[in-house]
Amino acid sequence: MSAGRPVRRLAAPAEGGPPGPGARRTGFRTGLRSRLRTGLRPGRRLEPRGDRRTGRDADRDADLRTARILARSAEAAPAGLPSTPPSPHWRAGERTLRLLTVAAVAAAAALATGHAWLLALAAGPAVLLALAAPGRDRPTRLATVGTAEPRRCFEGERITVRITVEHDGEIGPLDPTVALGPGLTLESVAVGRAGVDLGLRADRWGRWTLGSVDLDVYDTGGLTRRTVRTELGAVDVFPVPGAARLTPVPVRLPERIGEHTTAHDGTGVEVIGVRPYVPGERQRRIHWPSTTRRDSIQINQFAAERAADAVVLLDALSDFRDPATGLSSLDETLRAAAGLTRAYLSRHDRVGLIAVGGRLRWLAAGSGDRHFYRMVEAVLEVRQDRRRRGPALPRLPLPALPGHALVYAFTSLADQRILEVLGRVSDRGNPLVVVEIPAGEPTVEPGDEVGALALRLWHAEREAMRSALRGRGIPVARYTPGEALDLALAPLLRRRIRGGAR
Repeated sequence: MSAGRPVRRLAAPAEGGPPGPGARRTGFRTGLRSRLRTGLRPGRRLEPRGDRRTGRDADRDADLRTARILARSAEAAPAGLPSTPPSPHWRAGERTLRLLTVAAVAAAAALATGHAWLLALAAGPAVLLALAAPGRDRPTRLATVGTAEPRRCFEGERITVRITVEHDGEIGPLDPTVALGPGLTLESVAVGRAGVDLGLRADRWGRWTLGSVDLDVYDTGGLTRRTVRTELGAVDVFPVPGAARLTPVPVRLPERIGEHTTAHDGTGVEVIGVRPYVPGERQRRIHWPSTTRRDSIQINQFAAERAADAVVLLDALSDFRDPATGLSSLDETLRAAAGLTRAYLSRHDRVGLIAVGGRLRWLAAGSGDRHFYRMVEAVLEVRQDRRRRGPALPRLPLPALPGHALVYAFTSLADQRILEVLGRVSDRGNPLVVVEIPAGEPTVEPGDEVGALALRLWHAEREAMRSALRGRGIPVARYTPGEALDLALAPLLRRRIRGGAR
């Protein structure tokens, strides 16, 4: 540098103080270069590295958006979405309508009052609309693909639904409205850039329709939107089997090897006595203490082990909800029957099914885990069958009731017609056990004499039905929801269950 020209030095700003003029120019040039390097427009705001908008604020906004979607979906679930499909064309969004409303009100106020400065209020929304107007990047083709996993589950389990958006351009935010079918609850919603994830919970057993979703797809500016409807299909929800381990057996069992001990001589593992030796029998069956006492060879006598045939008869003629607990009698019926079915199948017995409702559903006796799921799938739609109720009940098919099969009738004893069905089963000679499912006692207001009299008649009618069954030699076991079915079936283990003459 020349000695005659003074050198101007810029002092560094103190910590926390305002920057000097050179720092302003340097910061402007650095910011402009960073914008050009990242490909952002000069008018677009960059997020600073030390983001003042904390993650807590972003999480709060996401929670508010999720809460809004859940509340709107909860209102849409009972009524369902409109039957007419949404328009396939782009239309103005909520932001566009708000901006146009502000501009129109400001322009009308300027014309009414004559104040020209009010037009500035109308110019602002107009400029925003012009800057954010959709361009060529707006997609012309939109489609959604919905997948649900799993399609088969038990009560209380979670179902995950994924909706993916397929498009040929650039899209903005997504806004779903979910209308679920009955028996399902929407627990969570996660909205991403290319799809939506839904978390559902299966509350009740049955074959339910998952419902449908109207997905609003906005453009990158958020001014226009298109709505695409997605049908989610159906799901099979199996009941949770009740706790049951006891398996009472009838007097007569089929000639098939199983795990139930009989009073007949056979090749089992339980010793029921001793008898004299017959030439040709195995020596390892000799009972030495008896042989020593009687001075003759005595042989252990074993009980034969046979398999049992059981038939589960479901009363689907009515469904009552307990006003105190909110439990459904039909739900408890299937849960208790599923627990008993699994107990018999675990002992390699054969189990059949008969469901009496608006229509007759039955399944021949079988064994194995796959047969259990076939039985449950056969009765998932019994709620829809009750809509077809008629005055006459269908006759029971012969293959549904094998000879001497033990029949368990799960019923709430609320419909007199079930007595006719039970009478037909008893007339065929099959041993029969009635498992009473409580339907919930009606509530009576204090001081309501008419209601109290009606409640007494209700109790008397149910007791008369029990007495009529016991008079025909049919045991009635009363099941309490929430308790193990073994408590109701334990008295039946004292003796074998007898059937009538066939």
